[in-house]
Amino acid sequence: MTSPPSPSGVNTPVHRAVEEAVEQVVPGGPVEAITPIEHGNRSETALVDRTGQPPVVVQLTSDPDAVTTEAVVLNAVADRTAVPVPSPLATATLNDNGVLVTEYVAGSNLHSQFVEHSIAEQRSLVRSFGQCLAALHSAFTFDGCGPVTAVDGQLTAAGQSPAEWQRAYGAAAFDRLPEPFEDLIEPLRSLLCGGQFSTDGADVTLFPWDFRPGNALVRDGELAAVLDWEEPLAAPAAVSAAKARYLVADWYVEDTEPLRDAFRAGYESVRPFPALTPADRAVAIADTAVDSRGVVTNPRYPALDYEDSVTVHRSALQAVLDDA
Repeated sequence: MTSPPSPSGVNTPVHRAVEEAVEQVVPGGPVEAITPIEHGNRSETALVDRTGQPPVVVQLTSDPDAVTTEAVVLNAVADRTAVPVPSPLATATLNDNGVLVTEYVAGSNLHSQFVEHSIAEQRSLVRSFGQCLAALHSAFTFDGCGPVTAVDGQLTAAGQSPAEWQRAYGAAAFDRLPEPFEDLIEPLRSLLCGGQFSTDGADVTLFPWDFRPGNALVRDGELAAVLDWEEPLAAPAAVSAAKARYLVADWYVEDTEPLRDAFRAGYESVRPFPALTPADRAVAIADTAVDSRGVVTNPRYPALDYEDSVTVHRSALQAVLDDA
């Protein structure tokens, strides 16, 4: 997304709903163009260009409470950290849909741009991700693990203990693994039963579970915005660090150690890096290897095909089991 979209003649139900949301929630100049933005499976998102007004991003979801929570998270992240996020402009409930309007941030999606950067630039960007994650972990503390919601403008989380939550979260991730992973599932489950988590005395903090280059914009070689703060979770810092490292440092390259070192260095510039046990790592990788529908995710850019993607995830999980 490097510039506002050109005028569009699309007239779909989503298009009309977005246009109505803009007119009622952030009235201003007439809408010139509405361009859909791919944004996961949980909401409809579009970039809206208006005459005489800055462009805005409009997000529609069937859960009005979700956009309220996301707006509170965005404001809290901006207030407490230097992590770049788009500013929320308005929230509303319209035709039973939740509406979140945020500022438009210019930049290129880092997922498609990451491999175009030099090795030095890649390390710098990955270091920034580590630094941002550590800043989030330092800025947010919760009493229990689970979904984060906004209550009277304050963020709160459910009351599961770290070990209880992590075992349930890991079991759900392992249960989603499809047939090509079948021989690994029982050994992975054994880690949940007998392995150790980095949870004893661990701080429970914000878990941006989809913290990755595909949800980031880059401009002039630096992070311009971190996107997608839907359905936030509270979890032990180790789970969050392990998953983010896999998505950021391991996703695009075969030689992962230099980027892992950069991610850790960025994190440690803010706070100590969590000690990751095999159980922590296994849960993070399994949760990343398949999406919420059990569909295998595709590393690299351009993305690997199904068989090669399975090979990458299997190799990562097998390496964890070998270390256990």
